[in-house]
Amino acid sequence: MRNSLIVVALLFLSSFLLLPLIAVFTEAFRNGIQTYVQALSDPDAQAAIRLTLIAAGIAVPLNLVFGVCAAWAVTKFEFRGKSLLVSLIDLPFSVSPVIAGLIYVLVFGAQGWLGPWLDAQGIKIIFAIPGIVLATLFVTVPFIARELIPLMQEQGTEHEQAALTLGANGWQTFWHVTLPNIRWGLLYGVLLCNARAMGEFGAVSVVSGHIRGLTNTMPLHVEILYNEYQFSAAFAVASLLAGLALVTLGLKSWLEWRHGESLAATRRY
Repeated sequence: MRNSLIVVALLFLSSFLLLPLIAVFTEAFRNGIQTYVQALSDPDAQAAIRLTLIAAGIAVPLNLVFGVCAAWAVTKFEFRGKSLLVSLIDLPFSVSPVIAGLIYVLVFGAQGWLGPWLDAQGIKIIFAIPGIVLATLFVTVPFIARELIPLMQEQGTEHEQAALTLGANGWQTFWHVTLPNIRWGLLYGVLLCNARAMGEFGAVSVVSGHIRGLTNTMPLHVEILYNEYQFSAAFAVASLLAGLALVTLGLKSWLEWRHGESLAATRRY
């Protein structure tokens, strides 16, 4: 029975995960390394890569700050609205990314609630980098907080209370007591947050406007190339995202192996 289950699991993983991954890299290099390099050197591809890095570079640090603050508040204090805060953190998991993008269009679009005022001030949100960053922020909000909350709940407040009793202030307690205890869970959350930020498609697709060379991230650029039957170029850019997924998986596995006990608490939430 055990061997049969293992075989079924391996066949499933090979069919739905491993083979598509192999196909991406095979198609990317089908016409040779020169074609691959040319596809990645294309100005539009370079612009898509830069925009993806910009969006992730803004969204991940902001989510890092928010996630730590939210986890600290939820696990260390009792306050009115605590359950609402936890529910709001989970909201991006429940709302389709496409719906999230439409909400931003409704609020910030030319015909939206704030659109006319923003236009009068010369501020452009939708079909511009700010809208892409906002959409990326929305879909990545839960990742860091959700990794830290169960970990900090598991650890309790005894260490912090002891530090405060010995005369440490709030910041000293955080930097010298709390942060060292959560650093691996924090790194794990940042890793997942970054992977989602760079691979997001639905919400970004709605707010980007698909302006080639300006508002296309890597996933959107792959879609455009594929629709234009530029398969080698599409798979070349897709291979970068696949490579990111493999690196993320490798680092995730290493963190779980190296600090399994600390990270195991996050799986029990």
